[in-house]
Amino acid sequence: MQAIQPPVTPLRPVKNSPRVTPRRSSSRQRSYPHQTLAAETGVKLAVNMVLSVCATSALLQLLPHYRAVQEKLHEIQAEVNLTQARVNQSRSDFNRYFDPSLAKTVMQEQSNQADPQQRPVILQEAQVPEADDSTPQP
Repeated sequence: MQAIQPPVTPLRPVKNSPRVTPRRSSSRQRSYPHQTLAAETGVKLAVNMVLSVCATSALLQLLPHYRAVQEKLHEIQAEVNLTQARVNQSRSDFNRYFDPSLAKTVMQEQSNQADPQQRPVILQEAQVPEADDSTPQP
């Protein structure tokens, strides 16, 4: 059953139409190769200019807000400095009030009482007689 078969030749497409390949699009590109590059560059330039204008206007709108925030920041820093000074004073007072070596002194200051072992010293100015009053009157 194995008969000899004739060789099969592959079918080739038949070319019915003559060769017509004038490409106008390629000839157009060949005649103006820089025109597309110039158009692309122009579009890029226009888009970049629009973006620059938008960015500049946004910055100009943000400038007053930035100044207001900076002013508030300076006010807050001034308040922080004042509060820090008060905290430092309170901390030194706290350390003084709870220092065992200064307990007697603090109690005397708070109660206005003197230690019984201390004697009060009162300083008085010396009275100097004035020259006009010391002359005898007749």
